[in-house]
Amino acid sequence: MANRLSQIATRTGDNGTTGLGDNTRVSKNSLRVHAMGDVDELNSNIGVLLCEEMPVGVRELLVEVQHQLFNLGGELSIPGFELLKPEAVIVLDEALETYNATLPRLAEFILPAGSRAAALAHVCRTVARRAERAVVALDQAETLKESPRLYLNRLSDLLFVLSRVLNRMNGGDDVYWKSQRMARASAT
Repeated sequence: MANRLSQIATRTGDNGTTGLGDNTRVSKNSLRVHAMGDVDELNSNIGVLLCEEMPVGVRELLVEVQHQLFNLGGELSIPGFELLKPEAVIVLDEALETYNATLPRLAEFILPAGSRAAALAHVCRTVARRAERAVVALDQAETLKESPRLYLNRLSDLLFVLSRVLNRMNGGDDVYWKSQRMARASAT
């Protein structure tokens, strides 16, 4: 791997293009590069989230997610290639089921708030949704495998659930939205 990244500042992108894994060059404003960038940003935000205190199982899951997002970025950088396997989606489905079972049902909307770790998980969730939109846009222009879209959709759901888990970690709770309509309804 050391030989692959022997020179970082190549200046080859000075003209507004970037190289893909198949040695083609595309505009830095292409749908593919947007999708790659959003996935990279998501992975970086998860790295920030991992700086917070959290249960060991959540930490291990998020580290695995980072590896899978790196696979996804690699897949996006090589048109037609597959690195993110369908099994990765199953891991997220299982984690969703496990962590969701520990939480009370939601009766109200919650705000992206609470503990710092929970708030960071919400930031990751919103970046995951943006990455998903970028992958969907790319898929409409060029056919992609199904796993990237499914993975990002499940991951955003999982990050929502994990934000609730992280809010409860030290006896906290979700921060509920104060709906004016619901407040009026309960007052009558």
